[in-house]
Amino acid sequence: MTSTSPPSVVHAVTTRHTLSDFDFVLPEALIAQHPAPERSASRLLDGTDSPSVDRIFRDLPGLLRAGDLLVFNDTKVVNARLFGEKATGGKVELLIERVLGGNQVAAHMRVSKKPEVGATLKLVCAPGQADGLSATMLGRWPDADGPLFRFVLSNDAGDDPYALMERHGHVPLPPYITHTDSAEDALRYQTVFAKNPGAVAAPTAALHFDQALLDQIDAMGVHRAYVTLHVGAGTFQPVKTENLADHLMHSEWFEVPADTQQAVADCKARGGRIVAVGTTTVRTLESWAHSGVARGDTRIFITPGFDFKLIDLLVTNFHLPKSSLMMLVSAFAGYDNIMALYSTAIEREYRFFSYGDAMLLSRANP
Repeated sequence: MTSTSPPSVVHAVTTRHTLSDFDFVLPEALIAQHPAPERSASRLLDGTDSPSVDRIFRDLPGLLRAGDLLVFNDTKVVNARLFGEKATGGKVELLIERVLGGNQVAAHMRVSKKPEVGATLKLVCAPGQADGLSATMLGRWPDADGPLFRFVLSNDAGDDPYALMERHGHVPLPPYITHTDSAEDALRYQTVFAKNPGAVAAPTAALHFDQALLDQIDAMGVHRAYVTLHVGAGTFQPVKTENLADHLMHSEWFEVPADTQQAVADCKARGGRIVAVGTTTVRTLESWAHSGVARGDTRIFITPGFDFKLIDLLVTNFHLPKSSLMMLVSAFAGYDNIMALYSTAIEREYRFFSYGDAMLLSRANP
């Protein structure tokens, strides 16, 4: 969650498309509210064939080759949602986006009237615990006009923010999931290989992988590597500017470890394919490929016309209308192709968004 490196900014904007081009009508019944009973039992729309083929996610190994490299995002979702009240009794909800050091955090705040700088909020502790949990507001972040608010989190025991979120926070479910977080969400809104805490949203394409499927892929001679991108709440925000060049992309922290850099080079050398699991992995690898920066913040905005340097195949879920992720997958697989696949998915009643089904895409010819 902490970032000290300069931003790695790549902003690729098409002149052909506008925001309205990425809109579509989705029946509310297709928004998945819960995960499939088994991770790998989700449906998989194979968009690498024409026409597309309906599969089950556990069929994925049959679409891979020995020598390919699967790249995953190993970020770990933290219990970033905290509830509390102001001294006046007004209710407050915080969604912690980043841990800044010194028990300071940057957070989104939902409240009827924003508290003044210096005000202390009393936060709700986990059932059966009362340890003086509070948040004192220091101002906006990253600057006086920033979209987030900076707080100091504290309790009687002097625990750090990660420990406080783990004990008292709630799973930060996406805004389109209507139930309160549960034990099921604590388990299933997390990948089986989650390692580095810092995300407020899951890398959802990777939620379909269970250990048995990973073992099967390993046995085929398909390689695995990991990057980290701490997914922020901005991933759920629709683009609001009709002219895409006017959109300011949200910032997220990423890292491409040295062993992953070597794995990518080795894969290219042996003629294997780079298979990105999720749009967050695409953003991470392409940020590094375009900037040469392997660790820092990225505001990469991928739209049709983008020059992909690394990715050959993409495993991804179905995304929100008018979102930057719709633009990314359209850039990767071709705008007309994506809109046709989404129409097919709706007709065939695939489940959409974070707990929904997946698709496999190949890169369109430039």
